[in-house]
Amino acid sequence: MYDIVISGAGPAGSKCAEILAKAGYKVALIEKDIKWRKPCGGGITYKVFNLCPELKKLNLPRINGITMYSADFHKLDFKLESSRYGAVIDRLELDDLLRNTAIDAGAQLFDKNLSYNFISKDGNYIGIKTRTPEGIKEYHGKIIVIADGVSSKLALRSGLRHRWKVDDLGMGKCAIMEGKHQLDNEFIYTFFMPYNGYGWIFPMGNKRFNIGVTTFNEANLQCNINTLYHEFLANPNTKKYITGTDYKIIWEGSFPYPVGGILEKSLYSDNLMLVGDNGGFVSPISGEGIPSSIKSGKIAAETAIDALHEEDYSKNVLKKYKTHSEIKYIIRSFKLKLSMLKFFYENNGRNFNRMLELTEENPEFKVHTVNLFVSKTMPPKNFIARIKDIR
Repeated sequence: MYDIVISGAGPAGSKCAEILAKAGYKVALIEKDIKWRKPCGGGITYKVFNLCPELKKLNLPRINGITMYSADFHKLDFKLESSRYGAVIDRLELDDLLRNTAIDAGAQLFDKNLSYNFISKDGNYIGIKTRTPEGIKEYHGKIIVIADGVSSKLALRSGLRHRWKVDDLGMGKCAIMEGKHQLDNEFIYTFFMPYNGYGWIFPMGNKRFNIGVTTFNEANLQCNINTLYHEFLANPNTKKYITGTDYKIIWEGSFPYPVGGILEKSLYSDNLMLVGDNGGFVSPISGEGIPSSIKSGKIAAETAIDALHEEDYSKNVLKKYKTHSEIKYIIRSFKLKLSMLKFFYENNGRNFNRMLELTEENPEFKVHTVNLFVSKTMPPKNFIARIKDIR
């Protein structure tokens, strides 16, 4: 019997496991395949370094600026404050580091375990069943944290959420490539499209980069992600930075991710909590999910510690997860960003084009614009009105 069973050893699950193990609790950390690389741009901000100080030991090259293009190729360059730096990391390396930190803290990792169902008793979930190369295994726990991603079988079986609707998802395709490039290694590059979606190029040193595209909402049905990906690779504006013709593909993958905001009504129940992608902890504008997912794992762990101390694992205690001030702030922030996302893409991205026009004229507006993408900072109340006023 474990105090906590966590299904999914990505950033959210691993952070949750680390905190609980450090507090002295017995933690089972279940993962389908630690060698699987989640498709992701791999961009991380200073907030991730603050949440996971072990990252600082990697001495990753710092990202100190952002270049954005609108659909009509208005350009915005922005240098970040020194304290708000970022980095680009291979997700395989990131997930390994956070998982190993949890293991070092005392969590027990069970690899090659695909979670597929719950163990129930007297109407309560008391564990999970997994499929392994050796057969079916069972893990019993007082609290179960579901952290196994957007395609989780447990999340559906729990009844906490239903299958995703197309409008609630983004679809992406990306690759890590090797070869010379013309990118400034201190900048990341984003290209917003006339359809609901964007492309990116993130440098990973002088001879490596992460490149990809994504669509969301109705564009998932209107566009083919593979076609868009190859069009983006061949786009003249992309080719200014990726000038070669013989890049080596280190890895390539496609992925869905949630874009509809936090699933407020689906975060917890008796004995259960959803964290990370499962709970919608992905920014609706940038698609960035690493910092908010880690934060959800952290708050879920702190909530579980309270429940274990009280020996009460009911939703009356676990609701502290959803009502935590930091979770409430993320919820409010994502709601605002979701409304702004719809605004930006009106009329084939017209408002986003106009926003970048204004950033060319007003340095203060530049700060609000970039903060909208790289942090949870909310823009001033007149932000949208100023965009609409541009002629």
